[in-house]
Amino acid sequence: MRSRTAGLVLLQLSLTACCVSAIHRTDLFPYGPINGDLTLHEGDDETSPVLTLTKPMFFYETAFSNLYVATNGIISTQDLPMEKQYVDDGFPTEFPVIAPFLADIDTSNGKGAIYYRQTESPSVLNRVATEVQRGFPGTIFTPTHAVIATWENVAAYEETGRSSESPRRVNTFQAVVAYDETSTYALFLYPEDGLQFFGTRPKETFNVEIELTARVGFTRGEVPYFFFSRTEGPYYSVTTNEQSVKNLYQLSNVQVPGVWLFHIGSSYTFENVIPAANGDQLPTPLPQRQIIEFPTTPEYPEVDYSEPDDTFGDEQEYTMDPDFQNPSVPEFSEPDQDPPHLQPYGGDATLTSDPQTHDAAPAVAGPEEYPPPETRHLHPQEVVQPQHPQHPLPEHTLLEAFPHGPEGEVISVEEDINFDSGVIQYSPENRETCERYGQQCSQNGYCTDYSSGYCCHCHAGFYGNGRHCLPNGAPHRVNGKVSGTVKVGGTALRLDDILLHAYIVVGDGRAYTAISEVPEPLGWALMPVAPIGGLFGWLFALKLPNSHNGFNITGAEFTRHAEVIFYPGNQRLSIVQTGRGLDSENYLNVDTRLEGSVPFIAPGASLQMEPYLETYQYSPSLITSSSVREYTVVSAESGAETFSFQLRQNITYRDCRHAPRSAPQTLQLNVERIFVMYIKEERILRYAITNKIGQVGGGEQVNPCYSGNHDCDTTAQCLPGEGSSFSCQCATGYTGDGRSCYDVDECVEGLSVCGSQSECVNLPGSHTCRCLSGYEFEQDGRTCRDVDECLNQPCHHHASCYNVPGSFHCRCQPGFQGDGFHCHHQHERPKTQCEQHRDSLQRGDGSPPIGAYVPQCDEQGQYRQQQCHGSTGHCWCVDSRGQERQGTRTPPGTSPYNCDAPERPKTQCEQHRDSLQRGSDGLTLVGAYVPQCDEQGQYRPQQCHGSTGHCWCVDSRGQERQGTRTPPGSPRFNCDAPERPKTQCEQHRDSLQRGSDGLTLEGAFVPECDEQGQYRPQQCHGSTGHCWCVDSRGQERQGTRTPPGSPRFNCDAPVRPKTQCEQHRDSLQRGDGSPPVGAHVPQCDDQGQYRPQQCHGSTGHCWCVDSRGQERQGTRTPPGSPRFNCDAPVVPTQRPETVCERWRASLLEHYGGRPSPQQYLPQCDSAGEFNPVQCYGDSSYCWCVDRDGREVAGTRSNDPVKPACIPTVAPPTMRPLPRPDVTPPPSGVSLLYAQGQQIGVLPLNGTRMDKGRASVLLTLHSAIVVALDYDCRERKVYWTDLSGRTISRAALEPGAEPEILINTGLMSPEGLAVDVARRRLFWVDSTPDKIETANLDGSGRRILFNTDLVNPRAIVVDSRSGTLFWTDWNREAPKIESSTVDGHNRRVLVREGIGLPNALTYDSTARRVCWADAGTKRLECVAPDGSDRRVLQSNLNYPFSMVFFSNHYYYTDWRRDGVLSVSRDSPQSTEEYLPDQRSHLYGITVASTSCL
Repeated sequence: MRSRTAGLVLLQLSLTACCVSAIHRTDLFPYGPINGDLTLHEGDDETSPVLTLTKPMFFYETAFSNLYVATNGIISTQDLPMEKQYVDDGFPTEFPVIAPFLADIDTSNGKGAIYYRQTESPSVLNRVATEVQRGFPGTIFTPTHAVIATWENVAAYEETGRSSESPRRVNTFQAVVAYDETSTYALFLYPEDGLQFFGTRPKETFNVEIELTARVGFTRGEVPYFFFSRTEGPYYSVTTNEQSVKNLYQLSNVQVPGVWLFHIGSSYTFENVIPAANGDQLPTPLPQRQIIEFPTTPEYPEVDYSEPDDTFGDEQEYTMDPDFQNPSVPEFSEPDQDPPHLQPYGGDATLTSDPQTHDAAPAVAGPEEYPPPETRHLHPQEVVQPQHPQHPLPEHTLLEAFPHGPEGEVISVEEDINFDSGVIQYSPENRETCERYGQQCSQNGYCTDYSSGYCCHCHAGFYGNGRHCLPNGAPHRVNGKVSGTVKVGGTALRLDDILLHAYIVVGDGRAYTAISEVPEPLGWALMPVAPIGGLFGWLFALKLPNSHNGFNITGAEFTRHAEVIFYPGNQRLSIVQTGRGLDSENYLNVDTRLEGSVPFIAPGASLQMEPYLETYQYSPSLITSSSVREYTVVSAESGAETFSFQLRQNITYRDCRHAPRSAPQTLQLNVERIFVMYIKEERILRYAITNKIGQVGGGEQVNPCYSGNHDCDTTAQCLPGEGSSFSCQCATGYTGDGRSCYDVDECVEGLSVCGSQSECVNLPGSHTCRCLSGYEFEQDGRTCRDVDECLNQPCHHHASCYNVPGSFHCRCQPGFQGDGFHCHHQHERPKTQCEQHRDSLQRGDGSPPIGAYVPQCDEQGQYRQQQCHGSTGHCWCVDSRGQERQGTRTPPGTSPYNCDAPERPKTQCEQHRDSLQRGSDGLTLVGAYVPQCDEQGQYRPQQCHGSTGHCWCVDSRGQERQGTRTPPGSPRFNCDAPERPKTQCEQHRDSLQRGSDGLTLEGAFVPECDEQGQYRPQQCHGSTGHCWCVDSRGQERQGTRTPPGSPRFNCDAPVRPKTQCEQHRDSLQRGDGSPPVGAHVPQCDDQGQYRPQQCHGSTGHCWCVDSRGQERQGTRTPPGSPRFNCDAPVVPTQRPETVCERWRASLLEHYGGRPSPQQYLPQCDSAGEFNPVQCYGDSSYCWCVDRDGREVAGTRSNDPVKPACIPTVAPPTMRPLPRPDVTPPPSGVSLLYAQGQQIGVLPLNGTRMDKGRASVLLTLHSAIVVALDYDCRERKVYWTDLSGRTISRAALEPGAEPEILINTGLMSPEGLAVDVARRRLFWVDSTPDKIETANLDGSGRRILFNTDLVNPRAIVVDSRSGTLFWTDWNREAPKIESSTVDGHNRRVLVREGIGLPNALTYDSTARRVCWADAGTKRLECVAPDGSDRRVLQSNLNYPFSMVFFSNHYYYTDWRRDGVLSVSRDSPQSTEEYLPDQRSHLYGITVASTSCL
């Protein structure tokens, strides 16, 4: 027996007969500890620990993985500041907020409680989905996760001692946030009597009787604006005054008073929160006991299972979970009535029986083995009241887990048994396997089974995602259409499915895109929108080592959402491109939709875009990137103007999650050349882009396969070897030597995989299979099976159908006569099919329409075997059904085919020819080439194009013989002569011809070949007029190019090798012979040497150079000023240019004076030295350098948080200089901190910073003091100096001077620790990556560790136990380690969940190691053995160094440039000190008059 079951919960509808009331408290979503909720600490300003979401949630357009629930009626995506920064301010807040009731709430001393949890409960998710369907009709929303926060009986804050004569007023309300992979919705619920106060009094003005109304709504918080500022983000307010707050439980936007629904986030473009639109009228009250049924979300399917016997009959099982419970219980109809399906508000949605949806299953015991909820078997008449589970629930259940199957269905994970739960059946046999679904893989791929399902992979020689595979190295084409509406200025222009074509040379990453029929104003304006064609560049980019292009990941089915924001006009354009798969010719189909506005560009303008780098982030089913690009528009009206745009994009695709993942999560697309053009006369918009993809920060590849300087055929793959060696291999589906490749006809060569009853169709580089008439593909997509036409009942209802292989027959039943398609009683004959066909074409007067084909019927009404078209004169034979017999059509004036002769199947030529004829009129497509066939149906050796006049020879397959094409009017090739293979020149020339029309691509250079097919020594570009000499391989001979109108080079003269100047000059010329706009092109004399005087054509600057072209210092003059005499000696400038300045000037010149934001320029300080942090333009792609500009290994990153780099050259100081002696701190305890060239003192009053007595302990000129520590026995301070590369000390006595302890063998000593007990000194050196130790006087120096260190930063010592601790902020694998002070027992304490662990200290009272992380923004502690890890603070800025004293952590912060403190007992309370001199603070330590 097969049965279906579904969970059902029915609740009583809280409606009265006289009016519509608000929901009751019992209608809230189940909450409280019994339902697995956590409880927020009591207090006036509390925030929950971070609630880490199982999957990210979109709030507005941004994905967030963390949520925080706060006392004051809000939920935020980030840890909250102190309430004084927001609770008494208006809306919006500066940080992201979901606010069901933002007010100054207090739960101290038992004044209410706040509960929260994250859940995947089907009952909760179904109920939310029901509300979304109610509030947003037509929306398909299937939530996968939800967060529920409930404020129960919470009170407003009241000043201590303030008496209140009125009884205490309390509020109860609830917020439910539910989301799936793309959308997020929020429900606010306010039960009747749930709001008793509507605002709170500000704390600062409690002596004034004013009240701030509660704020309800949503705010995104501050968002980045352009590059370097922030601005107020979008927000949405539900309430504006006290009355609107009161209305919260009286009105609604979903027709249920007290319930409010909002769409608050999406992965696509999302401007602002959208409220539900069904709240204009409140519902009319229903009579009590009236049955209401709401639709439910298609979420949880019922799964069939087989019962071994009939014991269960029609039983239904109801699975209870905590979120299913509700105190309200419905009344049921009598047993003899059909049980109603009641769905009131507040009840859980009835689970659907849609087989495409998911079903609920009982929770299984998790890692802590809590028992599952109770399961009961009930007959419908027994269901009177749902029973609560009798098992105890866990005290703290943060996430309710329901395991999901491969397609999202809720399943049990016990794979070793089959069980009948009454809810669902699951066994390993239910998983997807290759046997069942392997046909979904490409014919050039294979299927592999994994433990959880199957995945497709491409065969060797092919690339793709397994579902779609293309031959390696073969060029590819893309076809598609562009539609949408785009505004240019104030004019909206519509695009109605205009054509897009792209051609990609995969071997070197070149992508050419053309969009036709673009109206003129829009064509110019769309020139900057190269990202349209950029998609194809990324999909088929040239792959550098250890990388993959987009097609490897997405295959041919994907959706790309991109938003382009233009500056400074802030126009926005949305681009949606959808991959529809591969067509019958194996070409990619992509539809593009454009919506929005673009800046106006003057007609006739040209546009240049510089090369750029773009980083792509990869995650399962989603790829994202974001970048900013500049472009220059050159027009006659405005000259050269530079603008920019920001591009944000995400690409979604179908990911196979079953196979192991090894692909990089981040790759870098290197776009080397961008060319855009709008051709007004043809209304064609063109983009040409050269793309490579590889590892982020990967070095430049010198092999020609990666640089694109190889000579492999466009249908060949370049295979790199050692150094610059390479080989060429024809792409799969092609044959040749790699430099000349030809398509393999798999159909003729017998290489196809087509089965019986199918025919092979050759494609460039591949082939496809097509079933014969009367057959169709089976599920594997390869085997053809007979179509049983009789299933569709094609015969007359008085006839019998007989299926035969490839066809069928109809035969009239006894007593009837006819052809089987029309049967009639034998005593009468109705019209036959032919007669019906014929008569249907006759008009009322009995005459047929002019030009129409009218069939001829014989005396029995059957089709005559010979049919002729009265207008065109074509004749052909037909079968009994009037269907034309293939190969029998003859044109007018020729002898008709003998229709009595046995039918010959159509040849390939005849199929080709007839496929180009339109319908039954026999006419061919205008302008199309139609092959000519002989009497036997074979291709005639000589073929000619009727429209263009070109003629050529073909082989027996109709393939053009290379080198035989002749233009119109010229003598035709002798097709009987033996065929000569095409030469390289002829292949090059013919590859540039479009299709069969013989026309070349406009503007392209077409080589000229002589009679033997060799390159002519002199080549000229037909469009630009440039001419040059070439060698036998067609490679340009250097120095022979001449511009149009100038004398041509004598190509017979011996070749002089290019000089350095000529190579420099020619390297800057583009393919058309013109240099890039704004670039400096060196001037060479007649001998090819640099002219002594060089000038920049764009900027007007001039300077002198030496024989190597290097600028002579001090000779540069600005435009308009007298030029320097380059024959005179150079007078030295006041300060010679530094290495950094020379490098920067050289690159500026290379970039034409206008580097793009993605191009690297060295950043120099005021003294000309390298800044310690170097970045690519305005990006976050940064690294540290030493004083010589060399990169510090392991510091490169692409994080928003820049690496913690320390300068190695001290800033210049002004004379006169005071003596470097000590000014002792006051008695007691003080903080000592390092600030560049000085050590500061900050006295402590208890644990509070005595800012008024802050002073300078020691001034150290030309130093960079980084690390500090203190010896309490001798009262001496120790420090490291990165500028002097020394370790020194000084006594805290008046007039004491520094003493250098170590001044050799140091590079970057960044961390320092004093072992007071053992009188030893320890330090880390981050350049040679080692840890050393010495006695306190510098003697006895030795290395402790010099392996497995990348960026050691901080070090501390616990003198009591003799243990060392240090941090290593290696970007790839940061860690915290420990060992004994003797270097034994080295071990890693912390490896996970850290980013930039700069600061480290030891809490001697709690015996814990604590660190502050500039990457994760957290202050954490752990036991010395690595256990009991705890987070104390999670909203730090940029900590650098830290010390512990008297239950407080004091740390220096680079964002604030100050000293901050955090209490261990109350981490939310902080104090800060900002020195008058604002610059980075480094090390910090505690100094006291005696050892503590």
